[in-house]
Amino acid sequence: MSGPDLFTPPRRVRRGAALTLVFTSVLVTGAAAGSWSRATGEDPHPVPVAAGGPAAPDGTAREAVDAAAAALVDGKSPVEAARRAVSRSGDRWGAVYSEAEYAEFARALDGEYTGVGLWARRVGGGLIEVTRVRAGGPAERAGVRERDLIRGVDGVPADGRPVTEVIGLLRGRGPAAPGTEVRLDLQRGDRRWTAALRRAVLTTEPVTVERLGTPAAPRVLIKVAAFTQGSGAQVRSAVREAPSGAGILLDLRGNSGGLVSEAAEAASAFLDGGLVATYDVRGEEHAVHAAPGGDVRRPVVALVDGGTMSAAELLTGALKDRGRAVVVGSRTFGKGSVQLPSPLPDGSVAELTVGHYRTPSGRGVDGRGITPDLEATDTGPAAPAGPPTPPPAPATGGAAPGPPEDGGDGGAVDLPDAVERRAESVLNGLGVRR
Repeated sequence: MSGPDLFTPPRRVRRGAALTLVFTSVLVTGAAAGSWSRATGEDPHPVPVAAGGPAAPDGTAREAVDAAAAALVDGKSPVEAARRAVSRSGDRWGAVYSEAEYAEFARALDGEYTGVGLWARRVGGGLIEVTRVRAGGPAERAGVRERDLIRGVDGVPADGRPVTEVIGLLRGRGPAAPGTEVRLDLQRGDRRWTAALRRAVLTTEPVTVERLGTPAAPRVLIKVAAFTQGSGAQVRSAVREAPSGAGILLDLRGNSGGLVSEAAEAASAFLDGGLVATYDVRGEEHAVHAAPGGDVRRPVVALVDGGTMSAAELLTGALKDRGRAVVVGSRTFGKGSVQLPSPLPDGSVAELTVGHYRTPSGRGVDGRGITPDLEATDTGPAAPAGPPTPPPAPATGGAAPGPPEDGGDGGAVDLPDAVERRAESVLNGLGVRR
């Protein structure tokens, strides 16, 4: 296709292209220890054979449907049969969800998840440390505090495990229903104890805003944990309400993606229309555009890391290619594929890769990620323990950002880390555009 005009007005994109739901990802898993957050988090599901393979042919959907139907007739598990069919296809991001799992996934995209309400990160020695506790949530009611160590979940040792795996244990299999019990082995100083918590339905905090700096040199930190419903509008509001002349730190670290429509709306906060991304669905080209009227004068620094995925990479690529933000951090995950859902006979759903998206300059993201303008790393990035990650299926290609506990309800870090300090120094050197 001929290169689209970078400054053409936005146009409506066909809903069938799944721009609003499709770019889900492993982030759901990582973000929510015990919840379906649409972002951040680990990936408890086995990764299919072909990493970054081509889009799944239409035949894969038919094979999954046929396998599920045959298993249903034979009295076997249609979900497991469909998963085997998808795994054989080599679709890296293909996934199969039971009816209940997919309903939970959809709920996560709407900003709800089942969990215990805490954020955690991996610190020295492979220990898992609580970085934030949700007010009024199950963890707070059980007496869990920031800096407590999670040494085990339901008898499974947490030491040395990836944060996402611990988050998956907090979330439970299924995912676990609200009211189910999870037992945490905790440590505070020399004290060790076990606390019994009951999972609850919690709402996510996908966007948090913090004012930094001084009246003479104001800065605003906008942390986007996941692109759930309404998050794009929250980013736009935060930018509009920022003090005059304030620079923006846009923290997308640990953001595993979510709704592409929300990422595009977030881009509209910083762009005056024009191209955000292009993507193909079964060979047909499409484009995503920003709405006109965004703030193009404030300096912007975007913070990213290896947990920045999918829709979050789409936003990062747009701001970088359009010269609208300096990107600081480490290479992003590299999840740039498009999935569409296919219903199966038993009510379960197969999400299969049908295409890939590219940044405004035409660069592919899948399997490559986005290289920041300035490299900076931090030793202990917080992982949300919020919304559930996708159910036990191959690595999903479209998930929503997650809530707090299992990686984060989207809360901001209390103290600036190394990446944030580097980003602030870069922002200080950028001036307001005239």
